[in-house]
Amino acid sequence: MTRPIVGISAYAEPARWGVWDTRAVLVPEAYVRMVRAAGARAVVLPPDEQDDAKELIGRLDALVLAGGADIEPGRYGADAHPATRTRPDRDAGELALLTAALEADRPVLGVCRGTELLAVAYGGSLIQHLPDVLGSERHQPAPGVYGTHPARFAPGSRAARVFGATAEVNSYHHQAVGSPGALTVTGWADDEVVEAVEDPAKRFVLGVQWHPEEAGDVRPFAALVAAV
Repeated sequence: MTRPIVGISAYAEPARWGVWDTRAVLVPEAYVRMVRAAGARAVVLPPDEQDDAKELIGRLDALVLAGGADIEPGRYGADAHPATRTRPDRDAGELALLTAALEADRPVLGVCRGTELLAVAYGGSLIQHLPDVLGSERHQPAPGVYGTHPARFAPGSRAARVFGATAEVNSYHHQAVGSPGALTVTGWADDEVVEAVEDPAKRFVLGVQWHPEEAGDVRPFAALVAAV
């Protein structure tokens, strides 16, 4: 049996390895491991603003929107906060892919930034700097350090079917969903920060604000692949 093909959105960033110090297209290997563990084949998708998103999505069985830098605030009608750091090339390419995936009803999983991108695509908005609202940096304690906290999920939601009623999650984000737009919020941290969003009208559209791939939690990836 042919494995489903899952596209993972990637970064274009400066990188160093061996004797090389150059820009590279990359994504943390944890995403690939989780897609593979879920029984699918991972394909890395570089940022691309070319007008062929529908054709590309037609070759994929599902889409993972990976974490990363902040979304350009102008896309949800806001001015940039001093702490906001954007990658406009990713915004353009990923929004085109997401729009095509939604039109084709391909399964979509958003992780961290991917959840925020889902909210923006569905007409929502973001909280640009959580410490301004919470008074703490608990969702991103220090550079490269994940925060941990409990999350609860709405009974009967897809998030609850994947994770159960509650879960301990690992966070690394200074932004979060403010308004979900047309999405349904189905998960919350213990401080009421939005942790999960979904579109019940679609075959599978789920966004999680934390990083299950880094925790080795294959469940959301397995649910994505099962929806193919």
